[in-house]
Amino acid sequence: MEYDFAIIGGGSAGYAAARTAVGLGLKTVVIEGGEKVGGLCILRGCMPSKALIESANRFLTLRRAKEFGLAAEKIGFDAAEILARKRRLIGEFADYRAEQLAAGKFAFIRAHATFADSHTLNLTWPGEATRTLSAKAFLISTGSETNWPEVPGLRESGAITSDEFLESDSVPRSAIVLGGGPVALEAAHYWDALGAKVTIIQRSAQLMTGSDTDIAETLAEAFRRRGTTVYTDTQLTGCGREGDLRWVEFTHAGKTHRVEAEVILNSLGRRPAVRSLGLAEAAVTTNRGRVETAPTQQTSQSHIFAAGDVSGPHEIVHIAITQGEIAARNAARVLRGESDLEATDYRLKLFATFTEPQVATVGLYENEARAQAIPFRVASYPFNDHGKSLVMGEAEGFVKLMAHAETGELIGGSVVGPHASDLIHEVVVAMAFRSTAAQFALIPHYHPTLAEIWTYPAEELAESA
Repeated sequence: MEYDFAIIGGGSAGYAAARTAVGLGLKTVVIEGGEKVGGLCILRGCMPSKALIESANRFLTLRRAKEFGLAAEKIGFDAAEILARKRRLIGEFADYRAEQLAAGKFAFIRAHATFADSHTLNLTWPGEATRTLSAKAFLISTGSETNWPEVPGLRESGAITSDEFLESDSVPRSAIVLGGGPVALEAAHYWDALGAKVTIIQRSAQLMTGSDTDIAETLAEAFRRRGTTVYTDTQLTGCGREGDLRWVEFTHAGKTHRVEAEVILNSLGRRPAVRSLGLAEAAVTTNRGRVETAPTQQTSQSHIFAAGDVSGPHEIVHIAITQGEIAARNAARVLRGESDLEATDYRLKLFATFTEPQVATVGLYENEARAQAIPFRVASYPFNDHGKSLVMGEAEGFVKLMAHAETGELIGGSVVGPHASDLIHEVVVAMAFRSTAAQFALIPHYHPTLAEIWTYPAEELAESA
């Protein structure tokens, strides 16, 4: 059977593309080859990790009861019940996504897809004969998978990945977290909140590679104050296992270190899931495993698109959804013979990490603005001088705004602090409408609220314009 638009992968990008394509009148099919239906975000990413973290955050609140004049004696937790709650929630989310995919608005096929050529897929599924499917346009949205870097003994040590972490029904007494990105830091936060002794070992010079130094250092110091050991700028030299303990050896500041713990978490990044797609048969170009795409989401084949983790450049769900929608709209244009295609705009690049404190950013970092030779002014304000955050007992961190030095337009915002993932959206809205710092400073904010903290850097930028 021939389709207008065939989508490989039914996760966030794939479903968004299918919904959009159907609305444009394209005969659409979604092909999902995963063991379960739902995509990375629902099954093994955003939602399950946040379900676990919510339990950890509630436990942290109980641990701090005395600070607020409250009594919460003999507190405890049941890791198996935390896992059971997570499974219930994720089961509901996954079931709903499966219902959406199978609702009949587009064809939905459970199969592993491999390109036979640039217009044909071979479909295989256990117990079924191989089938073929042809389409005029395609979207590759197969997501990502765990990366195992070449660290001697890492696999042999019994290190776990985020998949096993999210399915664990126990909390170790000690854990080594390899990596300094969102997956690593959120796992470290979860374990630390529930009482584990955690060591973070990051190869780069700071946590959250690519972010501004003040963001990374503030978060690292917050981890250290809670008792987590943080090493950055390291070189991993080996891993192993002795009895019930695992160990990691690495160099740091010119010295060799060895750390032991019950668990090692390999959170050293993910890689695009493309190995079985037969991209060479379709003449689709990759670069270091990632599908190369233009801003239009087109690959080296103009009728084949890619979106989400498989193509990047940012492995973030809302961006994957936007890319999928743009790919579908552009596929419709290509099939109509149009050349004026839509491009993905990353100006409002939005990012959040659900640690304690949380981190959230939008737009440019200072280091990115400097690299692009964009003139800017920056202002920040700390939570430890803000009334509502002091009342809440959440005084770690700061907010920061960046404005173009010539136009005054906001070009970036950052939060390290309480409810950062929510607070950042005020700046997102302002930037979406290309607000200047002076305009943003005029917006009324209720007192006392966390949100009013934005008025201080906004006013400073407005006054210095």
